[in-house]
Amino acid sequence: MNIKAVAKLARVSTATVSRTINSSNKVSPETAERVHKAITALNFVPDTNARALGSGRSNLLGLIISDITNPFFPELVKAFEDTAIGQGQEILIANTNYESQRTKHCVTRLLQRKVDGVAIMTSEMDEHLIDIFGRSQIPVVFLDSGTPGIGVSCVHIDYSTGVEMAMSHLIGLGHKRIAFISGPLTLKSACTRYRAFMESTAHDHLNASPEFVQEGNHRPEGGYQAMLRILASRDKPTAVLASNDLTAIGALGAIFKCGLRVPDDISVIGFDDIQLSAYTSPPLTTVHVPHAEIAKAAVHALLGTRQVRGKKMSQGGEHNIRPIFLERHSTGLAPDKQF
Repeated sequence: MNIKAVAKLARVSTATVSRTINSSNKVSPETAERVHKAITALNFVPDTNARALGSGRSNLLGLIISDITNPFFPELVKAFEDTAIGQGQEILIANTNYESQRTKHCVTRLLQRKVDGVAIMTSEMDEHLIDIFGRSQIPVVFLDSGTPGIGVSCVHIDYSTGVEMAMSHLIGLGHKRIAFISGPLTLKSACTRYRAFMESTAHDHLNASPEFVQEGNHRPEGGYQAMLRILASRDKPTAVLASNDLTAIGALGAIFKCGLRVPDDISVIGFDDIQLSAYTSPPLTTVHVPHAEIAKAAVHALLGTRQVRGKKMSQGGEHNIRPIFLERHSTGLAPDKQF
């Protein structure tokens, strides 16, 4: 089935069919309805490449993420896709796996597909690769990095507030010996959470033993090994805050292996609120990062700064996302407050 058959059934020209497919305002609502009925009746599937040539847009947004195996990212991908589809866009996902060569390949693939914008939900992107998008007049939006500019927007998660809420919760339960498992300190977002924890311990005059702070890799095995190192310390903590939920889940495994109970012997808090965190044993107290808000801010930033009818890209902005603290059952009173 081709566009000529649709035009014949709808009693219009092929140019009108093309304009209708590309949502042109030059087609009257009555004519557009007739064309869409013909498309449905004939099960016609428009050629997206032809649409791109006709409209100058691919209606395709790129989404670059770091680690598709981390549940935080698939949940973000789903939210991004739901928002994009609601705006008449499709998405192309690129997973870098924290590898520079793979990142270059991802950028090349997005450029070849002539995407209308790119959401860079990772912090390991090289500057020269970012410049390529600017020279190609492709708007970008960053998560937790970048500086707003022409065609450049930023979405920032308020990690510091999230850490402060978690620490306030633990201190309110009487905990004074609080450990922390960071993510890879090569990542800006992990460094932000690490600094927020250190500032909180200093402000509240908590035990700041170096053994209480260990670096993980944002994966369960990293949290497991880091927790074992913490529990090997002479003065064991009564609570631990993890840089993300996967780390916290690994920490739970290490705690149980050592014969300790959560939260009776030690409280645990995660960060992100991936779906799995509600079904651990016990359900994980965590800091919820709203994926839908991130996705909505990113998509609207891309569509708002792209070229329109030959005009240059417009100035991007900053969008701040505030997390929400979720108390479940992995936190409780400090052991010396339970009597």
